[in-house]
Amino acid sequence: MPMRLLSPHGPLSTRIVRRLTRRVTPRRARARLTLLFGVLFLATGAVLLLITYVLVDNSAGEFVSVHTEGPNREPRVEVRPGPGPHLGGGLDDLTRELRAQAARQHEAQMHDLLVQSGVALGIMAVISMALGWLVAGRILRPLRTMTASIRQISAHNVHERLAVDGPADEMKQLADSVDGLLGRLERALESHKRFIANAAHELRTPLTLERALLEESLMDCEATVDSFRVNFERLLKISKQQGSLLESLLTLANSERGVDRSEPLDLSAIAEEALLTLRPQAERRRLQIDGETEPAPTAGDAALVDRLVVNLLDNAAYYNVPGGRVEITTRSTAEHAVITVANTGPEVPPDQVDRLFEPFNRLRRTAGDGHHGLGLSIVRAIATAHDATLTAHARPDGGLVVEAAFPLRERTPVRNGNVTPPRPKRSRDDAARTEVSEERVREEGGMAETGRPR
Repeated sequence: MPMRLLSPHGPLSTRIVRRLTRRVTPRRARARLTLLFGVLFLATGAVLLLITYVLVDNSAGEFVSVHTEGPNREPRVEVRPGPGPHLGGGLDDLTRELRAQAARQHEAQMHDLLVQSGVALGIMAVISMALGWLVAGRILRPLRTMTASIRQISAHNVHERLAVDGPADEMKQLADSVDGLLGRLERALESHKRFIANAAHELRTPLTLERALLEESLMDCEATVDSFRVNFERLLKISKQQGSLLESLLTLANSERGVDRSEPLDLSAIAEEALLTLRPQAERRRLQIDGETEPAPTAGDAALVDRLVVNLLDNAAYYNVPGGRVEITTRSTAEHAVITVANTGPEVPPDQVDRLFEPFNRLRRTAGDGHHGLGLSIVRAIATAHDATLTAHARPDGGLVVEAAFPLRERTPVRNGNVTPPRPKRSRDDAARTEVSEERVREEGGMAETGRPR
């Protein structure tokens, strides 16, 4: 059985042809355009020459006839347009020779027409190549100008724009697209710079405090064990805050990178589990929790979506008033799985709502509160990574309403041929019993409760 040499990119002959084509094709766009113009002119000129040749060759020719009016008179020769009459058997040799000579003359004329037209086509091909070179250079001149300007733009002058004037043609659209890209890049760089500056400030403050506490312990000659213990407890608290900040920064970076894995999940189940974590804080602050969870199937990274819900609830509980209320609902629409978290609390200016989703931005800053202003920025990054729509608005009587709409998962996962049943809802009594059991396990095992990064 014959064997063919195959490769991932096709047969060997195809790869050879592609390689030769790449070597023969000019690399510069101006040369390629010039070659294209020349080939098009040669092709159209050759077609025009062929059409002219066929029309002239098939046009009505001339025939020669000889007439004799009497025995004593010379014969009269006539050349008339159109096809000749049918030659009878009595046509003399003179008429045959004249007609043969007319045919040879016609062939010579057609040959001269073909040669002269070919010479003219060759001359015009050279002229067309020269004109094509000039026209291609004129067409590509704005592109070369834009390329030179783009090469000079760096991080130091990213604010500069091409600002191309002229008609709204393809070159103008390309320049406007590049200007839009530079604008988005400038905003991203500015946001990156602000993020680095804020992160450095947030990390520098606890480091400065740690150094001051250590110097105080070393310089105090009358320090006792109790004073050392107090300083060490403060250092331990500061260290925990730094660890929480670093974990939040890592979560934010991973969220902005995108989703590496996607699995089926239900927002209602995640919300119910997050409510168990929120309940101790709500009881300390005497907050009322109202939850209305309906099945909201979607798909994504379960750990990141869980962090989104926990951060929303933590933000709603912390920035609240004593005796306030936290509301969480999950529902499904025709195209989205929606989770909504609302709270009471201080009045939020409507023009400041978008700023709350920027890193390290808070309306009211409290030193040492364990909140670094990253909770809602992490929420926005996770929502963007999951192609979810995030909306927020301030309530007229105080507080904030945040809604995240994830793409709806249409199909229910199937396991071993059976449809996976929806997760049953847990009542508040079941949640309270679960919380008491977990608290008892922590007390018996000596486990320290660790807080989630905000």
